[in-house]
Amino acid sequence: MDSKLSATNDPTDLILRAVAFAAHKHRDQRRKDKGASPYINHPIQLAKVLWEDGEVRDPEVIAAALLHDTLEDTETTWMELRGEFGEDIADVVLEVTDTQWIKKELRKRLQVARARHSSEQAKLVKLADKICNLRDMSAHPPAGWGLERKQQYFDWAREVVDRLRGTHAELERKFDEVYALKP
Repeated sequence: MDSKLSATNDPTDLILRAVAFAAHKHRDQRRKDKGASPYINHPIQLAKVLWEDGEVRDPEVIAAALLHDTLEDTETTWMELRGEFGEDIADVVLEVTDTQWIKKELRKRLQVARARHSSEQAKLVKLADKICNLRDMSAHPPAGWGLERKQQYFDWAREVVDRLRGTHAELERKFDEVYALKP
């Protein structure tokens, strides 16, 4: 990958810049759970899942995980990400970004269809995202979501992950563990 590492080529610097960038971009956003937890907790959890559960040590994948919702949920542009973090990281973020102007059901179908054809880096980020989303759904579901909607979300997440199988055995096992918590 061709990221914009610091002048010292320090991967820790890249990760810290990514978390600071994401924290700034998501600073006024809250999750949809009952407690309206700070949104930045979600990308940090993805990075943690990759690092701890998946033992992923690629700083560019960790940075992309931290930045994964900036294009989708903030005013960030691909050009801005490219300027800050390099084309490769910006491309991974773009790969995992939903097209917001398309209706929700079609977006969900596209995510399933695109999963298998994603880069390895995007597949890792997507696996971590689905793990975190199901963990959150189990522990702190969005306010107002009934049982059927939660079950549908679990099943849709499994459809996406089933198309990512063969990417990372341990992360896939972690997904299966959390999927077993389906309400």
